[in-house]
Amino acid sequence: MTDAAKIAERYIDLWNETDPQNRRKLIASAWTEDAIYVDPLMKGHGHSEIDALIGAVHERFPGHRFALASAPDGHGDRLRFSWTLGVPAAEPIAGGTDFGIVAADGRLKSISGFLDQVKA
Repeated sequence: MTDAAKIAERYIDLWNETDPQNRRKLIASAWTEDAIYVDPLMKGHGHSEIDALIGAVHERFPGHRFALASAPDGHGDRLRFSWTLGVPAAEPIAGGTDFGIVAADGRLKSISGFLDQVKA
């Protein structure tokens, strides 16, 4: 596997990208064309649907940023990392753990996300 930390950092960067054109470029470099994203609230297949999901998060939570909450780890083609979502200098409003499958070229084939903490 390519470096787990680099893959997770690139993933977080694209979730934080608010410019749609830049975000689409990041998605193309970080995800395979047939990639799948799924969590308890959303599901997307392919670059366009994943981009739409990320855009919807920015609309719902303007000014919020994702951050890695722990050191990513991986083995073989598997990846695991935890993250938080919040505004800078405040307690996060959500956190979760994502599990990924990585293609031979280092791009993500899939992410299965789990919500570990969500503020009411």
